[in-house]
Amino acid sequence: MGVKSGIRGKMRVLATHMDSDRPKEACGIFGVYNHKEAAKLTYFGLYALQHRGQESAGIVVSDGKNIVEHKAMGLVPEIFNEHILEGLRGHIALGHVRYSTTGSSILANAQPFRIHYSGRQFAIAHNGNLVNARALREDLESGGSIFQTSMDSEVFLHLTARSMKFGLEEALKRVMLQVKGAYSLVLMTEDSLVAMRDPNGFRPLSLGRLNSSYVIASETCAFDLVQAEFIRDIEPGEILFINKEGLKSLKAVESPRRSFCIFELIYFSRPDSWVFGQNVYVFRKRQGEYLAQQYKIDADLVMPFPDSGNYAAIGYAQTSRLPLEMGMIRNHYVGRTFIQPSQSMRDFGVRVKLNPVKPILCGKKVIVIEDSIVRGTTAKNRIKTLKNIGVKEIHMLVSCPPHRYPCYYGIDFTTKGELIAAKMTIEEIRDYIGLDSLGYLSIESLVKCTAIPRENLCLACFDGKYPVEIDPSFKKTCFEE
Repeated sequence: MGVKSGIRGKMRVLATHMDSDRPKEACGIFGVYNHKEAAKLTYFGLYALQHRGQESAGIVVSDGKNIVEHKAMGLVPEIFNEHILEGLRGHIALGHVRYSTTGSSILANAQPFRIHYSGRQFAIAHNGNLVNARALREDLESGGSIFQTSMDSEVFLHLTARSMKFGLEEALKRVMLQVKGAYSLVLMTEDSLVAMRDPNGFRPLSLGRLNSSYVIASETCAFDLVQAEFIRDIEPGEILFINKEGLKSLKAVESPRRSFCIFELIYFSRPDSWVFGQNVYVFRKRQGEYLAQQYKIDADLVMPFPDSGNYAAIGYAQTSRLPLEMGMIRNHYVGRTFIQPSQSMRDFGVRVKLNPVKPILCGKKVIVIEDSIVRGTTAKNRIKTLKNIGVKEIHMLVSCPPHRYPCYYGIDFTTKGELIAAKMTIEEIRDYIGLDSLGYLSIESLVKCTAIPRENLCLACFDGKYPVEIDPSFKKTCFEE
């Protein structure tokens, strides 16, 4: 490991240590077809999607004949510069930012993942989890397939290669009938892009246009940055081919039901994005409005822990007619701090990221708005910080229901043992964190914050009703790496 890589590694370790209670993001995908600066456009698209994955990033490009790549561990601006982007020549590009859910956090698992097969070149960028990946991998390996990574995404490519004798369209149709789980993905060949989304539509994926170019992105905020026009979402169960002949859409698999991940709206997506037809900012503000209707508390002010509860806090404050204050100030450059604190620097992880504004909070009755409590440790430390500066009362309201069940579709809380609400009652969580009161938004109110029928949402992390059956071997092994 070089000096620069070592520093980056220490940065990642400290960031993980300081924020271990937060759910880790999904992955982000950005693709471009028919643009003379496809690589540079993809760089900016990934920059807009950096919040969806900070472990690794990569871009592959094609000039119509050959695919070349550059990928590394780290953040987008750390990995790419003008010189590297100049070397990525081609009019087709595919990029990916990654947080590992299935597969270790190592360079071999960075995406897009590229293979050569039978004279053809392919690259894939995937967001989601295949819940039958282990069984499929064992079957492929028994038939002679050799895997280069531990990613479930590679399973998709091997299955595609195995059916290529029927042509690419038929191969992809056959693959979609075999794989189960969450996948929004883009496949690149030497001369085309292919966007695909699982029949349930767990994760977002959208199509845009920039003059004569087409773009694909996990979130619409990436279109805004590159000034592309949003056209539509890729439909659940759809395969969309983008090549010199234009667009060709196939409905490969019928959707048994839509299962849009509610956590995309609650936490993952940027507030300026449109996801599942919903504006994320408006949705989160509405969460706060419903919290204010559900919980009327005598307090002096409302505050979020930035940036997670910002927009729900606005909704709560406006509806309850209480003043909104930014009682904690966030250090946006905390990721650059890589020197480990000494044992004597107690609560360093809390203070280096968020610091309270004492004159605003001292002696006050405060309502803290949070978007989620997963493991409880971060919230406990932050509340301790507020108590130590003399906050009189602390009431916490969470803009979603308690997380009681693990997620197998691409979020990193994957065992019940990790989830504080699976082990404790709300009163016990309140006492553990050190609050005067604790309240959660009800599932019914959460659903009302959307314009989506409840049956079209995946709420499994709240109600334990999994829309796609989970392979038992996947439950046991997919997150042990």
